[in-house]
Amino acid sequence: MIFQIILAIAAIVAGAVASLAGFGIGSLLSPLLALKTGLGIAVASVSIAHFFGTALRFFLLRKFLNRQILIRFGLASAAGGLAGALLHNIFQNVVLNIVFGCLLVFAGISGLTGLSNKLRLKGVIVWLAGVISGLFGGLVGNQGSIRSAALLGLDLDKDQFVATATGIALMVDVARMPVYLVAQWAQIMSYWQFILIMTFGVLIGTVGGKKILEKLPEYIFKKTVASIILLIGILVLIQR
Repeated sequence: MIFQIILAIAAIVAGAVASLAGFGIGSLLSPLLALKTGLGIAVASVSIAHFFGTALRFFLLRKFLNRQILIRFGLASAAGGLAGALLHNIFQNVVLNIVFGCLLVFAGISGLTGLSNKLRLKGVIVWLAGVISGLFGGLVGNQGSIRSAALLGLDLDKDQFVATATGIALMVDVARMPVYLVAQWAQIMSYWQFILIMTFGVLIGTVGGKKILEKLPEYIFKKTVASIILLIGILVLIQR
C-alpha cells in the first residue's frame, strides 16, 4: 500500500512537470516502477500512462502546435522511438544510461547558461535530433527529456514549446506502444493496478500543471525546463 501511495504522488508530480516542460512522465515513473517490476516491464507499463497523459495535454494545448516542427522533428522521433522499442530489451545497459545522463546534464547546463540559444538546430540536424531522442525514448523510457533539450535550440515560446513537444511525444507513443503491448502483454497486464494508479495520477497532474504553465513568465520558462533537464540527468547518473 505504501508503494501505491508513493506511485500515485509521483504520477501527479510527473503529470504536472510534463505540462510545464513537455516531458517528465517516463523520466520520473519508469525508475520508480522498476523497483517492483524491472526496467524493461516498467518502461512498457509507464508508456500506457504516458500515452493518456500526453493525449490530454495535447488536447489542452493543441491550438499552440507548431506544425512544421511537429512534422520534421516528430516523424524522425517516432521512427527512432519505434526502433528503440524493438531494441529496448536487447541494449539496456549501464553504459547507455550513463551516456544518456551525461547528455541531459550537458543540455541542462547549456540551457541555464544560455549556450542553447547559440546552438540553433537547422536543416538535417533537426531530423537527426528527432531520431536520436526517439531512439532513447524506446530504449530507456526517457525520450521526453532529451527531446525537450533539443527543442530548446529552436525559437519557440512556452506554449508552442510544450504543445509541440507534446504532439511529438504522442507520435512516439503511437509508434512504440503497440510494440510493447504485443511483445509483453501478459507481463504488463500483471501490473494493471500500478498502471491504473499511474494513469489517474498523471491525468490529475496534467490539469494542474497546465494551470501553472499559464501563469509562468516567458523569461523564466526556458530556465525552468533546463533546470528540470539537469535534475533528471543527475538522477539518471545517481541511479546507475
